[in-house]
Amino acid sequence: MDPIVATKELSFRVGFSGHSGHLRIEPLSTVERSSPIRSLPDFILPPAFPKETPETIKNYIEETYLQPRLDPDEFSPEKVGRQWDFDWFEMAKVSLDPSPPRSVVVPTWVLPFERPKKDGAAGGTWEPDSRQVDVSELNVETQESGSQPRVPGPAKDFVRGSINNRPFRPGGLDDSQSIDRILPDAASNGEWVHEVLNGGPAQFISPILKQGLDLGDLKEYPNSWTVYENQSSSSFKTSPIENLQSELSVQFDDLFKKAWEEDAIESVEDGVCAGQSPKAESIKSEAQVRELEAISIAPAPGISALDEILSLESGGFSLSSDQATDGGAQKKEAWVVVGGREDISLRFHDLVPDMALDFPFELDTFQKEAIYHLEKGDSVFVAAHTSAGKTVVAEYAFALATKHCTRAVYTAPIKTISNQKYRDFCGKFDVGLLTGDVSLRPEASCLIMTTEILRSMLYRGADIIRDIEWVIFDEVHYVNDIERGVVWEEVIIMLPRHINIVLLSATVPNTIEFADWIGRTKQKRIHVTGTAKRPVPLEHCIFYSGELYKICESEIFLSHGLKSAKDACKKKSLSVVGGAGGSHAGASVANDGTKNRKLESFNRNKQNKHSGSQNLGNFSGTSWGNQKNGEGHNNWGSRRSDASLWLLLINRLSKKSLLPVVIFCFSKNRCDKSADSIYSIDLTSSSEKSEIRIFCDKAFSRLKGSDRSLPQIVRVQGLLRRGIGVHHAGLLPIVKEVVEMLFCRGVIKVLFSTETFAMGVNAPARTVVFDTLRKFDGKEFRQLLPGEYTQMAGRAGRRGLDKIGTVIVMCREEIPEEKDLKHVIVGTATKLESQFRLTYIMILHLLRVEELKVEDMLKRSFAEFHAQKKLPEKQQLLMRKLAQPTRTIECIKGEATIEEYYDLYAEAEKPSNQISEAVMQSSAIQQFLVPGRVVIVKSQSAKDHLLGVIVKANMNRQYIALVLMPDSLPAQSSSSGDLEKKKQDLPQGYFMVPKSKRGLENDYYSPSTRKGSGLVNIRLPHAGAAAGISYEVRGVDAKDFLCVCSKKIKLDSGRLLDEVSNVAYSQTVQQLLDIKSDGKYPPALDPLKDLKLKDVNLVEAYKNLTDISLKMVANKCHGCIKLGEHLKLAAEIKKHKEEVNNLKFQMSDEALQQMPDFQGRIDVLKEIGCINSDLVVQMKGRVACEMNSGEELICTECLFENQLDSLEPEEAVALMSAFVFQQKNTSEPSLTPKLSMAKKRLYETAIRLGQLQAQFRLQIDPEEYARDNLKFGLVEVVYEWAKGTPFADICELTDVPEGMIVRTIVRLDETCREFKNAAAIMGNSALHKKMETASNAIKRDIVFAASLYITGL
Repeated sequence: MDPIVATKELSFRVGFSGHSGHLRIEPLSTVERSSPIRSLPDFILPPAFPKETPETIKNYIEETYLQPRLDPDEFSPEKVGRQWDFDWFEMAKVSLDPSPPRSVVVPTWVLPFERPKKDGAAGGTWEPDSRQVDVSELNVETQESGSQPRVPGPAKDFVRGSINNRPFRPGGLDDSQSIDRILPDAASNGEWVHEVLNGGPAQFISPILKQGLDLGDLKEYPNSWTVYENQSSSSFKTSPIENLQSELSVQFDDLFKKAWEEDAIESVEDGVCAGQSPKAESIKSEAQVRELEAISIAPAPGISALDEILSLESGGFSLSSDQATDGGAQKKEAWVVVGGREDISLRFHDLVPDMALDFPFELDTFQKEAIYHLEKGDSVFVAAHTSAGKTVVAEYAFALATKHCTRAVYTAPIKTISNQKYRDFCGKFDVGLLTGDVSLRPEASCLIMTTEILRSMLYRGADIIRDIEWVIFDEVHYVNDIERGVVWEEVIIMLPRHINIVLLSATVPNTIEFADWIGRTKQKRIHVTGTAKRPVPLEHCIFYSGELYKICESEIFLSHGLKSAKDACKKKSLSVVGGAGGSHAGASVANDGTKNRKLESFNRNKQNKHSGSQNLGNFSGTSWGNQKNGEGHNNWGSRRSDASLWLLLINRLSKKSLLPVVIFCFSKNRCDKSADSIYSIDLTSSSEKSEIRIFCDKAFSRLKGSDRSLPQIVRVQGLLRRGIGVHHAGLLPIVKEVVEMLFCRGVIKVLFSTETFAMGVNAPARTVVFDTLRKFDGKEFRQLLPGEYTQMAGRAGRRGLDKIGTVIVMCREEIPEEKDLKHVIVGTATKLESQFRLTYIMILHLLRVEELKVEDMLKRSFAEFHAQKKLPEKQQLLMRKLAQPTRTIECIKGEATIEEYYDLYAEAEKPSNQISEAVMQSSAIQQFLVPGRVVIVKSQSAKDHLLGVIVKANMNRQYIALVLMPDSLPAQSSSSGDLEKKKQDLPQGYFMVPKSKRGLENDYYSPSTRKGSGLVNIRLPHAGAAAGISYEVRGVDAKDFLCVCSKKIKLDSGRLLDEVSNVAYSQTVQQLLDIKSDGKYPPALDPLKDLKLKDVNLVEAYKNLTDISLKMVANKCHGCIKLGEHLKLAAEIKKHKEEVNNLKFQMSDEALQQMPDFQGRIDVLKEIGCINSDLVVQMKGRVACEMNSGEELICTECLFENQLDSLEPEEAVALMSAFVFQQKNTSEPSLTPKLSMAKKRLYETAIRLGQLQAQFRLQIDPEEYARDNLKFGLVEVVYEWAKGTPFADICELTDVPEGMIVRTIVRLDETCREFKNAAAIMGNSALHKKMETASNAIKRDIVFAASLYITGL
């Protein structure tokens, strides 16, 4: 552009700049002046903006908007790890949820050894094929349980969750269920729409609101339409659906109502009737709609007309019965895949070329199969014996989570396993630990926690759930635990669908069944693998009289070994009998000691019926076995003390190199006393003693001075130095860990333990010894179960060290029976059984979310698995029942009332049976039951009762009667020739059978006959025909009489039974026919007038029956000529309705086993104010959701009644110990008056809650409920501990073991934390501060010493 001259010689130019075309004015050089520059030519300055090109525009957009940049000040290296509580979602200016694409292109996964190489060589590259899939198929992330997305919560609730969060949607729930739940019933069944179409008022108020928009009156909409047959159908071929539409005329409201009312889609098999004339029809009744449903399309059998028409709008489809059945069978096969192909093990390294974790040993077959399925992202169930290597599968799941940058959770049933696994995995993975009192590195990718913690995270909707890829359930057979087994089922049901499951279990007989339940519940395929082979074979022996007798080897029971032991027992018994005279003195001493025993010791004696009596010396007279000293049977087991018995066994094991040994005793006191009794034995070398001393000094150095000198610690250290250990729940946690670690190091040679050692510690031994095969399970003494024996015996045999593991059963007094030993040793393990039960906290958590129903939890429990599994079959059966044509009864007297008459007929049956039973059992009837009395006998076919007459009676209330048979095929009478032939075949003489074993034939039959003897000369039953009708002579019991008639006929018993006269039979039959000439039975004896019965219940039943009879007579169907036919038809209709209703009930929620219990608990929650009438959780219910340690109702009522407000923090925490203390029998604590009043008030609250639950028909005894949930045995101990009393001093206040005290106080700290959260919900700041003070008061010294597994040494 040329320069433009402006005023005052200012030159400039105008142009456009940038890709947006902005106007730009650029100044030019000024006017010429006297300057050397004049000689230079004029030039134009460069533009202010560079020239825009597509490349510069692209670079500008990328640098400005697409490249991620961080604030260098906020995201500096010095501030790594800092977290911000900044609500990014509130500050966002754009929508965070853009519409996802309908489909995406994803690569196709191919097995590694099947992948084709591009270059054809081994080192070539593989390019995967791609396919287009729907986004919904890939959308497997955590789903919200509500209709609106949930934003992540604050960082402090990331791991544990919050009561304000909704749980994530459990996997396996149908997507349609969430829609159904937010709609009222009237909206779901079409009632509201039907009202609007008929011109009724619209529903303008939302179900969650009180007011709405008034739409005014709506104009009625024409709601019927007609479809005419396509007249041009002959000119071109139409589809089956078009043919159906052309042949049918449907009224819209009937179809709409029918479609909404029926849940199941009916399928039928009849084809379309050919040859219909083209016409328009109008279907306006439900009967015609049902007829319409019976019509189907020939090319697509099973799809009803109604389904096809509805599918035009809804797009739905249905399968026929066969198709649905086939589909169900396919699903059944899909959920569980048992075992694996052989090529998985053979070509494992080709299938998994890039393993996430390498192992330094060759994997077993089941381990390779499990790892292969983990690589494919499938869930697995591994069932194998102890020490078989199941942990390898868990480690690989951890490695996969680390590789995929996700998280994995390892759950264990008890805290000890969690601590030990944390130590084992620490060196391999990024591991964190979450238990009730410990939270270490919760941000780690691999988390180890107890199952209760995971359940709490799921209910509280912790955001960490979004990141979890694997959940590993260890010791799944613990689901059989009565108290805590329900936790496993809850967690499995609540897991979101994006989480895969790894289950590790001992061998159980119903592994497939349990895996099938998980697969159907989660809609996931479960691969079941494992091995029944033990890595170290076991041999089982019994130890008797100082000798070992092998009784089982390679899972085969050896009877000869048991026989040898019994022979030795007999020899000992004979030798004892010979010298019994010198044993009476010892017997009397033992008996005197028995008299002073406590009841508990007496019960323990019952526990060991195979144990001999021992004079234990230091055992304070405690005996373990049935004493027979008073009977003079003082055998080998009785003469030796328990200490010498243990010394003999240990020396024998030491000579055979069978140490170390774990001796299982099923009592804490038994373990302690057995270990103390062998004080003379020393099993460790000097170097081992030094190692033990150094280890103990380092372990106990973290305790303060007074705690190091506790009696238990001093005693255990003395035992450990001699190579003897004790392990049970009564030990301090730090002492138990020292024992476990030293045993794993191999310096402890003999360990006396309870069965918790087999469950909680992975420490195998060379030998396992059972002190007895009986245990006390908290309720009664019983034999060990095969699964319990297998679990403990599995600790025998160290993989890689021992070729054979040895299991020994101690026998003191006598040898167990072979069947008992077989059952325990080689018997079938206990099946996995559901222990699912409803709890209040479960109900409240699920009621917090409208989209999750408690009924869904009940349906998906293992207890309801088989019932839910049969639902498709029941649904198909229901559809077939509904598709059957309805039979109608046409009455000749107008409108049929046969149904009412049939109901009266059925109602009369109950009082009639009651009267008949009372009459036949009364003594007054005996005088009427004589030959010639007409009776009505019950028919076995139940078609029609039989008219008969008594022919002979005896004193045993047994009779011979002649009855008229229905007009079916007449039975042929026995000829006299046959009778004579039978008589000749029998031996002569009369054989008298004992009365108790005598039958009808023995009572009446004799092979020899005499005229007029009154004997029975026929075999019963005797069939024949006379007067054109069949009859039968049979033996009849008094209970077989339906009624005794008032009629009596003349007959000759001798001619009938002895002479077998055809004339006599004809006369008798003819008399019976004359009585029934009018088709009615003769009247029965009146129980009041004839029999003079005066029982109150009988008179009432008689009056009731009379009233019903009068109503039946008043009915117009009474006396109808077609009454019998119509009654049969009415019975069929009634039966059909009952079958349909029964099927509907079985498919409904009301049929669930625990539904009555659920209704009762809901009523209790309403009564105490946890929920309102609309099942909305109130503040009291939210407080109850926080209570996980104690019984939620008692804890909640305690808070809302302000029972802790008047107590000091020390007193409050002491009273709260009643919620968490477990032991039942303890010494009575000495309490202050204030604590005594608080204790009484809390106990009364528990009684009141128990009575309330019993009032709503829950199976709860108020006294037992209060005793089970409130145990005040440690109130004094905790009170003194909170005041600062040393641990050694508080142990003197009670007989509770030290380990139980520590465990109670540790759990009490968690209870304080729960009460503190509850106080925050209630807004009670004083209680919040009090709970914080109480928690700090008890959190000190040895009680909260850190675990050795966590801190190390």
